[in-house]
Amino acid sequence: MIVRVFAPREPQAPSSTGHAYGSRLYRDPVLLGVSALVAASSAWFMLGGGGLHPRVLLLWALQVPLDVVLCWSAWRVRAVATGPARGFWTVFAVATVMWTVGDVIQTFLTALHPDVRTLDGGAAQTGLFIVALAAIVINMLRYPINAHGSAVGRERLAFWLDGAVVFVGGVVLVWCFAIGPAQADNGDLVVPLIGSSVVLVAAFGAVKMVLTGSAPMVAAAAAPMAAATLIQGLAAFLRSEDPNPFISASAFAVRMLPAALLVVGVRIQDLRARADAGNLAPRPRKPYSLLPYGVIAVTFGALIAILPQGVTTRLWGVVLGTIVLTGLVAARQLVAFHDNVSLINRLDGALSELRRHENKLRDQASFDGLTRLANRTVLAEQLTAALGAARRPVEVALLLIDLDDFKIVNDTLGHAAGDALLVSVANRIREAARDGDLVARLGGDEFAVLLRGASGTEAQQVAQRILSALARPVHVFRHDLMVQASIGVASADEHDDRDSLLRDADIAMYAAKDRGKGHYVCYTADMGQRIQDAADLATQLAAAVDNAELSVVYQPIVRLGTGRLLGTEALVRWRHPRRGLISPADFIPLAEETGLIVPIGRWVLGEACRRAAEWWRDQLAGHDLVMAVNVAGRQLREPGFVADVAAALAESGLPARCLSIEVTETAVFDDERAIAALHALRDLGVMLALDDFGTASSSLGLLLTCPVTTLKLDRSFVESITTVARQEAVAMAVIQMANALALNAVAEGVETVEQAALLRGLGYRYAQGYLFSPPVPADEAAKLWAGRQPCGCGRCDADSSGGMVVSVEEAAQPVVSVDA
Repeated sequence: MIVRVFAPREPQAPSSTGHAYGSRLYRDPVLLGVSALVAASSAWFMLGGGGLHPRVLLLWALQVPLDVVLCWSAWRVRAVATGPARGFWTVFAVATVMWTVGDVIQTFLTALHPDVRTLDGGAAQTGLFIVALAAIVINMLRYPINAHGSAVGRERLAFWLDGAVVFVGGVVLVWCFAIGPAQADNGDLVVPLIGSSVVLVAAFGAVKMVLTGSAPMVAAAAAPMAAATLIQGLAAFLRSEDPNPFISASAFAVRMLPAALLVVGVRIQDLRARADAGNLAPRPRKPYSLLPYGVIAVTFGALIAILPQGVTTRLWGVVLGTIVLTGLVAARQLVAFHDNVSLINRLDGALSELRRHENKLRDQASFDGLTRLANRTVLAEQLTAALGAARRPVEVALLLIDLDDFKIVNDTLGHAAGDALLVSVANRIREAARDGDLVARLGGDEFAVLLRGASGTEAQQVAQRILSALARPVHVFRHDLMVQASIGVASADEHDDRDSLLRDADIAMYAAKDRGKGHYVCYTADMGQRIQDAADLATQLAAAVDNAELSVVYQPIVRLGTGRLLGTEALVRWRHPRRGLISPADFIPLAEETGLIVPIGRWVLGEACRRAAEWWRDQLAGHDLVMAVNVAGRQLREPGFVADVAAALAESGLPARCLSIEVTETAVFDDERAIAALHALRDLGVMLALDDFGTASSSLGLLLTCPVTTLKLDRSFVESITTVARQEAVAMAVIQMANALALNAVAEGVETVEQAALLRGLGYRYAQGYLFSPPVPADEAAKLWAGRQPCGCGRCDADSSGGMVVSVEEAAQPVVSVDA
């Protein structure tokens, strides 16, 4: 059974906002106080307590505390609101202050003048009320557009036309039903017409704002506030100017309820806004409103209601015709609206789909799909921004994290397990980083952490926390895996940019890998200089072949006891035009790392085969010289390497038995392509040698898989063989192993007579080293071979002929070379 591993989610506590908000409504002292005040005063009005003046005075006196609570609640909502909602509540709060002032003035005037027995306010109260209400109306009409961020002139015009329709309709209704005959005859029309109409427009604005879904408040708060404006509009039709008749309790209740409902609505919004700690986003606005059409219908109804008795049929025909035509035009417009709405809905659907794709693409462009960390693009952008915004001295650091031996997980457990491991590693790195640090996945098993405002010491502390977090076993697919990583730490200075800091962290990371697994290394300037020197040297090495700066020298391989020359090893040298002779230990590893070893090795192979063929053709028949050429593992893995060897032999005319290819144990260990290349070389007839034998842990295993013909005892086992018993024991074991497997054995690095004598005593027949000859140029090696001279050391036993004639039996021995 395969268990898929996902990144653990952050624990989330269950939301209790709705429950807490609902329970506070029932226990809120403000709402309970307002409810009690309205209930008590309504009961007193119903019982008919007191005379007309005390009841009017009580009504105005009750408005003042309601206004104060309304103003206080509105300012509280404004304090937590944001965006267009904050502007709305600012205007609303200022308007409540004006209402409070107006009601306070009216209360004092009513108390000072017992003859004031009307429910209508005086000039001051009415003026402040109308100005404040007009400000709220304008604010309500503008808010739906502001909330949706629209600036289209036609939409604004449509809102104002809707308001004008309702305003005119309100004037008609007030004129027909609220203006008394005495007022109409005396011309006292301005105040009641404007006041009543503004109230109706306010009711329209509140209802329209709720219906369009753009109210800057929750539905529970909007409902009582919209009801307050409707009740206030209804109050315009209740006559109260005659102080003599009895004023009903319902009239008092209708006059007091709007203020109480406004307090309830604003208080609910206050509690909800603070429970949610923010504002609700407005819902999508409807494309049209039916409210103006309703106003027109009501106006036509008022027209019919006030037609006098005895109206002629002709007039009725005109009125009814006008109503029908208006209705048909409205119906036709509504049909067009519905068609437009269908088209708009389809466009909205297409736009929503495009937005979803856009968000998906944006998400893919910013986040790693597996770990949900930031990706390389986001890291580059944030790194550039951090360096640009950093204060001096710069406190920006970068960690590059590369998992050690991650390939083994994919190869042994599969890529699904590897992905699960990466997810777990990403979570641990995120937990170990500081709050505000950017954690990114750069690809594969490489991660990065951007630290802002971090000193070098803090960056090292984060790196150590990451290593400690990764040190704990990771459970993946029923396996506990030990994870180690190499971390490069780079702290920016004032001259660093994004690319240079990334480069420094990368250099430090590879330096950490060189030190072993599970380490972090901080970048230093000398690291960069070494890298730069190596890069310069690699550039110069690339042109060394074309510039004839490379040459091949040859070190003889001799038979111990006779000193006869049996073969040579081809060694490449580089004489730099400015730096002089550069050691192979400096440029051979660089050539392998950069891949230049392939063209260089091809050139050395061709040059060595050409020289060996020249020498071979000059010798007596059967006197073969074996030419040994070193080959790197990267060359063996090249698809055309075997063909290159065959071509070099064919072009030079050198017999395959005269060429020996030397490889190190590490170059072919656990490499199927390299092993296959060795078998192909043996099929050509080429000799093979394991160079530096005994220095790698794979030595014995390779003897079973590699078709080698010769073992070369590494110089490290020869240098102290006369004084260190263990070295002698190793040398003895190697020669015994070679004899048992029918392999030749060559001892490298022989420098003293005592070493040569001891090796000969152990059974070694072939050797090379400075005792016999250092590596010499091709012309000297040719003279040595052509003259068949002894090696010249004076320490080898010459045969009876005194020459270096190689017997047929000795020539048939596959002697191979030393390392380059």
